[in-house]
Amino acid sequence: MEPTLTTSVLLPAALATIMIALGLELTLADFRRVVRQPRGVAIGLVNLVVVSPALAFGVATLFDLPAGLAVGLVLLGASPGGTMANVLTHLARGDTALSLTMTAVSSVAAAITVPAYLGLASDHFDAGALVGDLAMGSIVARVLLLTIVPVAVGMAVRERWPRRVAAARPLIGRFAAGLFLLVVIGAVASEHDVVLEHAGAILGAVVVLNVTALAISFAVSKLAGLDDRQATAIALELGIHNATLAIAVGSTLATELSVPAAAYGAIMFLSGGLFARAMHRRNAAVRAA
Repeated sequence: MEPTLTTSVLLPAALATIMIALGLELTLADFRRVVRQPRGVAIGLVNLVVVSPALAFGVATLFDLPAGLAVGLVLLGASPGGTMANVLTHLARGDTALSLTMTAVSSVAAAITVPAYLGLASDHFDAGALVGDLAMGSIVARVLLLTIVPVAVGMAVRERWPRRVAAARPLIGRFAAGLFLLVVIGAVASEHDVVLEHAGAILGAVVVLNVTALAISFAVSKLAGLDDRQATAIALELGIHNATLAIAVGSTLATELSVPAAAYGAIMFLSGGLFARAMHRRNAAVRAA
């Protein structure tokens, strides 16, 4: 696929801005918490790194998606949690510190997990003709530049100017959310023919993936003995993916790969918001008891 201004400049710039905004929310303490509170983080990361991509493989097979859309769905499932997961966890009175830690660690791990699952999905769904020969070194470098580097920049800015960052954080958050909306609209518009042709299958697949991810991750967390606040954080981390990363990576290979992430991005805030509202009441009742 020939690179366009959108895929080569605008999408990476938007994602980098969103990841810088994530870095502004993080400190080194979020990474140290992995050592101090390993249980919740470990369960959350297993859900993100193993359960979520496995669900994406299963849903893509269940809906018999075309190869490009199937690979795109797995790419989404392998993507880390997004910044809105942290916001919704806070609104739901969940464990926000756990949410931030999982987002931070999974964003760093994405340099390995995203290329690995992208390669597995390409082979499994026989999408070689669509995506071509994957240069894993190039994909790893791309994900590093789109995730770890801007997150580190955001963290450094927060460390250097904490008061200014605290004052500007609401504006930055709204700006990042606006960028995400533009990315989703652009991805859908660029592949509108594919979206219209497979609208039912795409929407059905992303809704099933989203609801299943929320339900299974919450159930697994409770079975593992975590409390409701921790389970809330883990469920939202799986339900609210960094769809912008999946769109940015997928569109550089074949724009069709970005469609599932764009469709998912359009519905995940509705389901995530409803879940957060329900858990807000439940968590509030538990804390008041």
